[in-house]
Amino acid sequence: MTKRDPFKYFKTSPEIIRLAVMLYVRFPLSLRNVEDLLHERGIDVSHETVRYWWHRFGPMFASEIRKRRIEGMQSSRWKWHLDEIFVKINGERHYLWRAVDHEGEVLESFVTKSRDKKAALKFLKKAMRKHGQPVTVVTDKLRSYGAALKELGAVDRQETGRWVNNRAENSHLPFRRRERAMLRFRRMRSLQKFAAVHACVSNHFNQERSLSSRPLFKANRAAALAEWRGLCAA
Repeated sequence: MTKRDPFKYFKTSPEIIRLAVMLYVRFPLSLRNVEDLLHERGIDVSHETVRYWWHRFGPMFASEIRKRRIEGMQSSRWKWHLDEIFVKINGERHYLWRAVDHEGEVLESFVTKSRDKKAALKFLKKAMRKHGQPVTVVTDKLRSYGAALKELGAVDRQETGRWVNNRAENSHLPFRRRERAMLRFRRMRSLQKFAAVHACVSNHFNQERSLSSRPLFKANRAAALAEWRGLCAA
């Protein structure tokens, strides 16, 4: 069966749509910033068009990235780092839970209104259903983690300590920069959607520049960009 072309009824070329979505998700830019950057390249689109493209194609691109990477992430079962951050939605405090593997790849993002045992358990079940059981779970001293892991029969895998969860703490920084550029969020649904897509795109373009030589970094970056252009190709 022939795969349906997701860009069939769009007058704009798929390359431009992919570029606009990548700029908006990967970098801390507003919709109008993306509009200006495209205008400098001779592409005349409004910021509302960029918004529509992001909502329509962002989750689809993220799904394709996730499918391509999930088979190569078996080592992510070794060690998980779990942490939660505060995110305000219309003045109300919500919590964004994140699971990060030992290499800094964001495995799962989950938004809740509370951070009790029920929320932690739901988050852990969702992550384990997709990525399997980890050997070690590194957390902070929030009691919700211990209670949830005890119910799952994995309390002996929990590890806590000073500075041991820096991997998860550092993974929040790109999202925080992106949050400031977007002037926060207005709905839980939009936060959950953006956090999931942003995590996939960040994983795709994360090249560990500080650990690579200049030629190797440029080669890896070129390969990541080429793979991005090939996403959902007609």
